[in-house]
Amino acid sequence: MKAAPRRRMTRPIPSVALYMTPSPHSIVAEQTLARAQAVMKEHKIRHLPVLHGGKLVGLVTDREVHLVESLKDVDPRLVIVSDAMADAVYSVAPETPLDEVVGEMGARKYDCAVVMQKDEVVGIFTTIDVCRAFAELLHSRLAK
Repeated sequence: MKAAPRRRMTRPIPSVALYMTPSPHSIVAEQTLARAQAVMKEHKIRHLPVLHGGKLVGLVTDREVHLVESLKDVDPRLVIVSDAMADAVYSVAPETPLDEVVGEMGARKYDCAVVMQKDEVVGIFTTIDVCRAFAELLHSRLAK
């Protein structure tokens, strides 16, 4: 008797919540770029969600900070975050499938996704998190 062909079990695609950095550091829109830079340096991060009245209003990255620092006669201690932040932020819910988030980040060249739940920042998913997720998924799903 011929054995039935082995069917490969498919696993559901995990959500972004599994790989995001929970409770990310953030900064208030009225703080200075010098303060943003200090937070990023202290915590070794490159992205800060920007809040105003507890609501997400933008994102500031080390790139914006370095750009302002490179401008002649501009002092980062006098420039407020809201003047340098990106106000268009890619945000997703924690239950969003990982492939959807990574696909959008790749297609639009986003460095991160801010993870939101009920208008509150609950996580951040950066390209570093993408690499960690990819490595784990390769190891657990493909390596035998």
